[in-house]
Amino acid sequence: MPQLNTTGPESHTDAVLAARLAVSATASGGEAMSDVEFFDWFDRRRRTHSQEVRRSTFAEMSGWDFVPDTGDLAHRSGRFFTVRGMRVRTDFGPVPEWTQPIIRQPEIGILGLAVRETNGVLHCLMQAKSEPGNVNGVQLSPTVQATKSNYTRVHGGASVPYLDCFREPEARGHRVLADVLQSEQGSWFFCKRNRNMIVEVGPEVEADEDFCWLTLRQVNALLHYENLVNMDARTVLSCLPDWHHGAGPATGVHSDVAIRSWITTQQSEREASASLLPLREVEGRDWYRAEDRISHERGLFFSIVPVDVLSNRREVTSWSQPLLEPHGVGVVAMLVRRIDGVPHCLVQARVEPGYLDVVELGPTVQCTPENYAHLPTSARPRFLDLVTEARPEQVLFDTVLSEEGGRFLNAQNRYLIIEADDGVPAEVPGDYRWVTLRQLGELLKYSHYVNVQARTLVAALRSVTGVSTGLPLAGVQGGGAVSAGEGGGRADHR
Repeated sequence: MPQLNTTGPESHTDAVLAARLAVSATASGGEAMSDVEFFDWFDRRRRTHSQEVRRSTFAEMSGWDFVPDTGDLAHRSGRFFTVRGMRVRTDFGPVPEWTQPIIRQPEIGILGLAVRETNGVLHCLMQAKSEPGNVNGVQLSPTVQATKSNYTRVHGGASVPYLDCFREPEARGHRVLADVLQSEQGSWFFCKRNRNMIVEVGPEVEADEDFCWLTLRQVNALLHYENLVNMDARTVLSCLPDWHHGAGPATGVHSDVAIRSWITTQQSEREASASLLPLREVEGRDWYRAEDRISHERGLFFSIVPVDVLSNRREVTSWSQPLLEPHGVGVVAMLVRRIDGVPHCLVQARVEPGYLDVVELGPTVQCTPENYAHLPTSARPRFLDLVTEARPEQVLFDTVLSEEGGRFLNAQNRYLIIEADDGVPAEVPGDYRWVTLRQLGELLKYSHYVNVQARTLVAALRSVTGVSTGLPLAGVQGGGAVSAGEGGGRADHR
C-alpha cells in the first residue's frame, strides 16, 4: 500500500484543491443558494414528495418469497438483496458465539457527489431524496445514490439522474477527486460495499428540481440538524480530500507506520469467523419468525419486517421489500483531545462479522445500550460512561442522525464528539489508538480501514469549529445551526 502521508498535501495540485475546499468550507458569500432559500426549497421538496410506507406481512409482499430449500428471503428476480442467516464466532465483545439474520447484497452501488465552481466557490450537488426507512421521509442525499440493480433498471423504472457523471467521468471531461470502495454496517450487512465517488464537473451540469448546489460551509452546518443529511451523503463527504492543510504539519502520537502495523496486527490476530447459512437454521436459535417479522426472542437487536411502499418521486411508484428495523437508538461517539498540541481521535479496532477484513477502525463508542441490559456490568462498552456523563462544555457535536433508509427502518444513532479531559490518558488499551484527523483522512483514501459510523464522525469533526483548524465556520451558530432568519417551524427548526 502507498505510504500514508499526514504532513500535508502531496503535490501542488493537492494543495490547490485543499485551498479551494477550505474556501468553500468557510465561505460567507458567493453561495448559489442562500441559507434561507435552501430551507424554503427543502420544505417545498418535502411537500412535493409523497411517500406512504405501510407495514404488511410476508405473505402480502409482492415480488419477494421465502426460498423453499433454505428459507432465505429473496426477490424473485434474484437481484437487489437477500436476507440470509449467519453463524458467528469471535473473541471480540462479551458474547463469543451467536446466529442472526443478515442482509446479503453482493452488488456494488454508487454513492456519488458532484462538485463544481460557482461564483469562484466550490459547491456540492445535493439531492432531496425520500427513502422508505427514513423517519421523516425526505433527507439530503448525495447527487447519486443507487444500487447496481437500480441503475441497471432491473425494476423497469426510470433512469438515475446524473449517473453518467460517475460511470463515465473522464469521457465527459470531469475530474475524479475521490473514488474508493467503502464498507457499510458490518453487523447488518455481509461484506457490503459501495463505491464512494466525488467528481468535479463543469458549468454544463445544472441542478434539476430535486437537486441544489450548496457550499461545504452550508453542508457542514446542516450536519448539525437531526435527520437531515443522510448516511450516504455523510460517508461520501468523509472521503473528500482533507482541506485542513493550512494549520501546518500535524505529527501524531503514533507514526503512520505504527498505525498501519497496529491495524494489520488487529486484522491478523483477532478471532472472527462468520459463515452464511440458510435463514431457516436461525429460527429456533434465539430468533423466531411471525407473519409480519423475524425477531430476537428477547426483543433485542433488530427485526426484519415487510413493508409496502407508494412513492411519487422514485424510479418506480410502488413496491414491496423487507427492511431491517433496529430496536433502540444507538450511541456513536468519538473522544477527542489535544496531545502535544495536536488534535487526536480515540478509535477502536472494531470487529464486526460482516467486514471483509475482520477489523475496521470504529469510533470510541459504538453501541445500542439496551442490547447490554441483560449482560453483567463488566460487559458494558468501554468509555461509554465517559460519553454519557460528559459535561455540556465537553460536547462538541451531538445530533441524532438516520442510517440508510433504503434497507433500514427508522434506524437512528446519536452521534457525539466529546472533548476528553485528563481522565483519558494517552496510553489506552491495546485495541484502541489515538490518531489524528489527518491520519483518518489519509486512511479514507483506501478501502476497508474506517467504518461507516466513524466516517460520519470524520465529516462531523470537520464541521466543528476549532477541532482541527481553529478556523471559524461562517454562518454556524448555536451548535451548528445555519443562519436562516425567521425559520421557526420549517425544516430549519432543530
